[in-house]
Amino acid sequence: MNIENYLIRQNATLMDALKKLNMTQSFTLFVVDENNKVVGSLTDGDIRRGLINGSSMDDTIYSVCLKSFRYIDDSNNAPKYIRTLKELGIRMVPYLSVEGKIVKLIDLQKNHGLLPVDAVVMAGGRGERLRPLTDTMPKPLLPLGGKPIVEYNIDRMQSYGIENITISVRYLGEQIKEYFGDGSDRGINIRYVDESRPLGTLGAVSTIHHFTNDAVLVMNSDLFTNIDLEEFYIHFCESNADMAVASIPYNITVPYAVMQTSGELIRSFEEKPTFTYYSNGGIYLIKRRILEELEENEHCDATDLMQKLIAGGKRVTYFPIVGYWIDIGKPEDYKKAQEFIKYVKQ
Repeated sequence: MNIENYLIRQNATLMDALKKLNMTQSFTLFVVDENNKVVGSLTDGDIRRGLINGSSMDDTIYSVCLKSFRYIDDSNNAPKYIRTLKELGIRMVPYLSVEGKIVKLIDLQKNHGLLPVDAVVMAGGRGERLRPLTDTMPKPLLPLGGKPIVEYNIDRMQSYGIENITISVRYLGEQIKEYFGDGSDRGINIRYVDESRPLGTLGAVSTIHHFTNDAVLVMNSDLFTNIDLEEFYIHFCESNADMAVASIPYNITVPYAVMQTSGELIRSFEEKPTFTYYSNGGIYLIKRRILEELEENEHCDATDLMQKLIAGGKRVTYFPIVGYWIDIGKPEDYKKAQEFIKYVKQ
């Protein structure tokens, strides 16, 4: 996004602003002073209201722009605040530096949020159950609806404002590196860690030392899901979790009446009850300090860390995924995802 297309000097006229709005097809312009500090926002609605109130097309835009405009900076970038902006119908919002200059522009119609997390995508597996498809291509790059499986997850992370992503690779990892590169063409930062041997579903994270945020999202690369990462992060923060696990509801219906007993007495019974259990969905939010305690280059599954944290009295919570979730581990799962995506709006 070219920020200059959305900037206009405060001494420009209303006619200048209309021409720029029309030329760039922008909904909003941001008014800056001679030092490029943002002093207001301007829409065609602001111009119309100014003209109704007696302004002329030769007047400067500073007289009609909105001085109390909404913005984001390092002090007010919490997910709940971003959600409030979306609920107010604000489409374009600037992220300002301490000097009041625009660092970047956030399109809230294209982006679901702005989460202060780093992300790790685990993409080193062999994909044995999907052979022969994975004999010459790593499972994360198998096509699904016109693009690789893993790209849906990268795109989803980016749509929530996650810019720093590390991909753990091993089997045919060079193909993944070649496909994504450093992420600069997508406007994000992608790094890689190479597993010299299988380290489990979480072990490779111990080799990463460049996290910048206090929360880290870890996700399996072969998942196809529309999990709400903003809701997941809010849950993580509000529950003060050391580790939060995205979970899949799994219902079991007993085909008979189930009796509630006390000794030999029947106290009550329920006809064909359904019980809901929650299974691990392969998506985690973990405090960075927890990950820093992992033994480097040692095998570790996510369930190992969960057990260790629970035994140590740490807070491990679960977050139910209410949307769709497919673990593409077997041929029938891959076929299901290929059919399902035909009806999914990404």
